[in-house]
Amino acid sequence: MVTTAQLRHAGRNLPRYTSYPTALAFAPGEGAEAPRSWLSGTRPEDVISAYVHVPFCRRLCWYCGCHTTVAHEYDRIGAFYETLEREVDIVADALGPHAGAAHLHFGGGSPNALSPEHFLSLTRKLADRFQLRPDAEVAVELDPGMLSEDFVDALGEAGVTRASLGVQTFDPVVQEKVNRIQPVEMVEAAVSRLRRNGIGKLNFDLMYGLPAQTPENVAESVRLALELKPDRVAVFGYAHVPWMKKHQVMIKDADLADVEGRWAQADAADAALVEGGYVRIGLDHYARPEDPLAKSAAAGTLRRNFQGYTDDPAPVLVPIGPSSIGHFREGFVQNAIATDAWGTAVHAGELPLARKLPVGPQDRLRAAVIERLMCDLRVDVAAVCEAQGFAPDALDDCVAQARELEEDGICTVEGRVLTVPEEGRRLMRVAAACFDERLPATQGRHAKAV
Repeated sequence: MVTTAQLRHAGRNLPRYTSYPTALAFAPGEGAEAPRSWLSGTRPEDVISAYVHVPFCRRLCWYCGCHTTVAHEYDRIGAFYETLEREVDIVADALGPHAGAAHLHFGGGSPNALSPEHFLSLTRKLADRFQLRPDAEVAVELDPGMLSEDFVDALGEAGVTRASLGVQTFDPVVQEKVNRIQPVEMVEAAVSRLRRNGIGKLNFDLMYGLPAQTPENVAESVRLALELKPDRVAVFGYAHVPWMKKHQVMIKDADLADVEGRWAQADAADAALVEGGYVRIGLDHYARPEDPLAKSAAAGTLRRNFQGYTDDPAPVLVPIGPSSIGHFREGFVQNAIATDAWGTAVHAGELPLARKLPVGPQDRLRAAVIERLMCDLRVDVAAVCEAQGFAPDALDDCVAQARELEEDGICTVEGRVLTVPEEGRRLMRVAAACFDERLPATQGRHAKAV
């Protein structure tokens, strides 16, 4: 049973901690100030990952919080594709020696807004220029309601190994209220086509907190999803931020559950997934016990990045496409968010980097603590401090803040070891925020904790 204290924390605005520091801390870093040396500083032994952002969709879902737009004519997407290929060459030329790409991830938007021919050509170019390793994972996010048979054929030919389907909900009333109509039969057909083309690793994204959702229809969506036997399921809470995403004004406040209702919906999804045999992974992911993500979580090697939870150990994340974020030893970079600004830089032969954030030892220390807490629900703060070259008491003020959360059931503190109990799992971001020294300046821009 959720407590009053837990509900109070659930209503807080907090980062998702897919990085630390979070993207809101990035500062402008255009032109000559852009950190080209971070790219050229890769090492021969470095395995890299690449994230490719496709900022186009074939339809606009009213809940969407992504950097995307609907292109009604393909000419615009075709021009984007040509610019994207130029960027791949610019970035590949700027990178130093490395050991090849172990992970290639296409996100959006909807990567299947590209034509099958363009997707296949782009994947081949990326594989060539980034030296895709033979055992690499090639993952792509898909809108199952706009997925053609030709595109699925191209996925198979391109060597895609994992597909993530944006299911969100199977309830027809909810689908209508968020402008994303995709009956279960449509998703089932997409799953069958993917598997026939050799893409056997499937993720589903589901949501709670959407208009007209209830614990009952959330649980039913999970049940229907599990009949299709995905390997992984992510369950995200809808972030209602119409002041940032204007199309969300199409969603009426009266149709949204309050914090207690959202908690009940999340509980319903969790119960159905656990009953279905899936293992809890961190904050909001679930996986079959035999899945590599579940094995990584059990081994304590789970990571967290801008795509969520991952078993990808690569120290370098290369950004491709507008708004894409990269991560290097020296810090974070982000490409220009506006497609026009990004394209102007690329056509000038420049890296389209618009923002950056150098990180120092203190940032790395806090990032390490937050990542372990978000991944393992437990962190030995003193051990992390010492591993990062700090005194074991370097974060004692943060540990003291966490200790104040014990009474509310958010975490327990023994010495300098923090543990998030099962009943506090959904609020692990509250415990993680104790180590976020930048939070007071940014928390108003984040979504609710639950």
